[in-house]
Amino acid sequence: MKFRVERDALADAVTWAARSLASRPTLPVLAGLLLTVDGDQLRVSGFDLEASTEVDLEVTAGAPGQALVSGRLLADITRALPPHPVDVTVDGSRLTISCGAARFTLPGMPVDDYPKLPSMPTTAGTVDGAEFAAAVGQVAIAAGRDDTLPMLTGVRLEIDGDRLTLAATDRYRLAVRELSWKPDDATAAGAQVLVPARTLADAAKSLAHSESLTISLAAGGAGEGIIGFSGTNGGRASRATTRLLDATFPAYRSLLPNEWASSAEVAVDPLVAAVKRVALVTDRNAPVRMEFADGTVSLTAGGDDEGRAEEQLEVTYDGDPITTAFNPQFLLDGLGALATGTARMLFTSSTKPVVLRPEAADGAEYTYLIMPVRLPG
Repeated sequence: MKFRVERDALADAVTWAARSLASRPTLPVLAGLLLTVDGDQLRVSGFDLEASTEVDLEVTAGAPGQALVSGRLLADITRALPPHPVDVTVDGSRLTISCGAARFTLPGMPVDDYPKLPSMPTTAGTVDGAEFAAAVGQVAIAAGRDDTLPMLTGVRLEIDGDRLTLAATDRYRLAVRELSWKPDDATAAGAQVLVPARTLADAAKSLAHSESLTISLAAGGAGEGIIGFSGTNGGRASRATTRLLDATFPAYRSLLPNEWASSAEVAVDPLVAAVKRVALVTDRNAPVRMEFADGTVSLTAGGDDEGRAEEQLEVTYDGDPITTAFNPQFLLDGLGALATGTARMLFTSSTKPVVLRPEAADGAEYTYLIMPVRLPG
């Protein structure tokens, strides 16, 4: 195998493909990236038996072939190369990288031992890459991190005609986002699947600059048991797949209130800054108390046995006075995900979940629900 390629194109492709490599692979070959040259195309592939990544880019090929080398090392080398064209050759079990005056020789791994990557599922639709990445970012913050509860570590993806709904929860907060997409096939117009949140967030972020992001899913949302994402950016075609989680997502829609007793509209940036300040005097997960009344919200944290902080902000408030408290990081996550200058906070009672939405958002496409912390007495 022999080819020449631009340094930046190779570094970007290798970095993308290396995303799927496990930090502690179960098989030695899974630490490798597979390089395949066919004609004037180079394919860089990574796989950890759960998620896969593939990138196709144009190269000047001298000879077709395949090579399997350490993915982490290849990524580090390609990023550090000088700004010159890169020549890659394989001689026996050694791969040589030449770029300007720099030269690296890497040991190869047995290509025949590398597992076959999964194929893309059969049905697909397209969505705006940047909008999908933003939506996934808004929702994935609420996914759980506890692998013993797999149903909470995923993002539920629901397809209903030309609408996509993303939802995630860790039992203490819930994030839901709706957006439009274009299904290519009527059989793809209805599905409900659970996608690992970390893998979905990585794929969506990496494909955000694609002209059009394609979501591939088996008919009926089952069958192959995987979901695929693909896009093209600057002539580079990238694909990623991941296994779906075989778990039942909680019935989250029943948690979303249809009416509320009071509401507040508050500027996001001043509230974020105030929450961060008053939380300085407490442990990381200690609650921040919020007292809403006509025209103001008073924030307090700490107590007599530790430092205490207080701050007051102006708000637009409608309803009877209410006192509640939140985990400060959960509240900050929700405020940061709104992507708007003003937040609406909707209350049913001091002990019931509170809904955060962007300003003027009756029927909003984004909803962040957060459980309050019970205060003593």
